[in-house]
Amino acid sequence: MLFSSEFFVLVFLPTVWLGYQSMLRMAWPRAAAAWLVISSLVFYSWFEPLHLLLLLGMIVGNYGAGLVLARLPQGRRRLLLTLAIGADLGILAYYKYANFLIANLNALSPLELGFQTIVLPIGISFFTFQLVAWLVDAHKGAARDYGFLDFCLFVCFFPQLIAGPIVHHAEMIPQFRQLASRRPGAADIAGGLILFTIGLFKKIVIADHVAPIADSVFAAAETGASLDPLSAWCGTLAFTVQIYFDFSAYSDMALGMGLLFGIRLPINFASPYKAVSIIDFWRRWHITLSRFLRDYVYIPLGGNRRGPSRRHVNLLATMLIGGLWHGAAWTFVAWGALHGLYLVVNHAWQVRRDRLGLPAGCLGPAGPWLARSLTFFCVAAAWVFFRAESFGGAAAILAGLAGATAGAPTANATVGAGELVLLLAILAGTWFLPNAPEIAAAFRPALEPVPEKPVARLVRRLVEAPTAVPLVAGVATSSALVLVLAYQGFNIDRMQAFIYFQF
Repeated sequence: MLFSSEFFVLVFLPTVWLGYQSMLRMAWPRAAAAWLVISSLVFYSWFEPLHLLLLLGMIVGNYGAGLVLARLPQGRRRLLLTLAIGADLGILAYYKYANFLIANLNALSPLELGFQTIVLPIGISFFTFQLVAWLVDAHKGAARDYGFLDFCLFVCFFPQLIAGPIVHHAEMIPQFRQLASRRPGAADIAGGLILFTIGLFKKIVIADHVAPIADSVFAAAETGASLDPLSAWCGTLAFTVQIYFDFSAYSDMALGMGLLFGIRLPINFASPYKAVSIIDFWRRWHITLSRFLRDYVYIPLGGNRRGPSRRHVNLLATMLIGGLWHGAAWTFVAWGALHGLYLVVNHAWQVRRDRLGLPAGCLGPAGPWLARSLTFFCVAAAWVFFRAESFGGAAAILAGLAGATAGAPTANATVGAGELVLLLAILAGTWFLPNAPEIAAAFRPALEPVPEKPVARLVRRLVEAPTAVPLVAGVATSSALVLVLAYQGFNIDRMQAFIYFQF
């Protein structure tokens, strides 16, 4: 059930919200929580009803394991923790990596194992990581004795269930326990609708519009077609734009829907193409995944506590896991390895710069833009491996980017200067315009404080007017409905699932 679909916008979301508001008005906070759980389970089962049994089984199993871990003596917890995490990761491995493993075994040995017919449960990578964090914290004694209803809502709250953010129990369950005092007010509703509408615009007007450009170029590369530099750059920049606006759209819509229910989610996306280094990029892109990998992979491996060489190994290992988390293909592993190498170089440069006594702004006023440009081109080059279906396809794109091939692309991949100008104009918006949480900062849209930019202060002044909140809410709602109806009516063939649904 896509957030950008007519059914979701016109039927599902209004129905769930009205039911939730009605129960809170009648002072039934537990009933409101149960309503959200039931609605979230319906939302999840829409794609494949049988996967609902898997989700429920993992919820019950991990909740029980967490309670037992919290009560066991410290010395007896490790075995149960290992078994519980092993079960979670085993389920994830079966659904996501079984055929990948079979393909590699067949390629490396005389075995001829048959492939399994497996439908990947959507969102399994996201809620599996949430459950692993819960188990680890229960083992440490850092997870409280939560009620089952609140735990269910923590795992399956539908705004973030399918593609994040990867929320932490300590930041979400206390909110679910206080629903009676968190009844969304007019400002929450207005802010939520603004964020949802901005996300909807990003998805259906920008991300889905540029997707065919990327699809045609990368499809041509997979056939072995020779790509000229213009086509290669257009295809690469098109996917760079597509994944940015696709993922930021989901993140904005998740924040907005959380706000509609009086729940604040963590920010997961903070203008990553404004990053001035790869370290900065991973503080802005998929922030909650970076947080999980840092807290539950990088630090347990030793972090930076055992010298620079071990830190570099830990960074590479962490990013390899992050790449494999995204997909069961060696191209994702290469993408993770490339970012791991970027991070190693970035950290090594910082150490060298400090030893030489060079200030952070040693390149003068142009320094931040030079750093931003270099970071962007490194990120865009890595996206080639993320998007390509094979190393041959990635090599064809990279050769075209470098101007190392001759000839023209196939007819299906024909692009021109107009597409390049459009893509550069859209990218300029990512570099110079505020992001959605910054625009809606006056509404406190997330768990973290959001700095108010000039546009946010303007929004605040508008909101402080007596009739502004209903007006803003009405305009945002009307805009969302017009966007959905117009786009779905005239461009239904371009509607695509969110990219991160496949992870």
